[in-house]
Amino acid sequence: MKLIKRYRFFLVTIGIIGIITLINRSIGLKAIGVAGYSFKEMALVIPPVFILLGLLDVWVPRETMVKYMGEGSGIKGVILSIILGSAAAGPLYGAFPVAAVFMKKGAKFSNILIFIGAWSTTKIPMFLFEISALGARFAVTRLVVDIPGIILIAYILSQLIPNEEIREIYRKVENM
Repeated sequence: MKLIKRYRFFLVTIGIIGIITLINRSIGLKAIGVAGYSFKEMALVIPPVFILLGLLDVWVPRETMVKYMGEGSGIKGVILSIILGSAAAGPLYGAFPVAAVFMKKGAKFSNILIFIGAWSTTKIPMFLFEISALGARFAVTRLVVDIPGIILIAYILSQLIPNEEIREIYRKVENM
């Protein structure tokens, strides 16, 4: 019963796709194909992310993370967060386990938000593609607008979220 309750969303989704397939076979098969593609993409992305997380957890001491991305890191924490997020590869869902490890190692909350924002917005491969497809002027303008925007949003969110909630997030990550 506990297993069914835990995976109820997944089971309901399978049931809905089954009903859709019975009503309209082509739409149902298309939904199954999209789900299969997404599953395959996740299966290819998640293992390397977790290997890198394990290495990060072992190789980077907590003191180093606190020094460069912790509460007293200042501008170097912001810059490092942007660089790490921009250099990342893979879809956005890969950023969250990395962010959790950063949190366990003592990274500042706003730096975590900046890292996630950079991962989602300023990836180097995307920047290079934009230069080739849309021109350097567009790509650089977008980057010049996005980076301050990410930093501003991170600091606004850090101020709007109560400290107790932030501490609770860190506690939950620590217990994972």
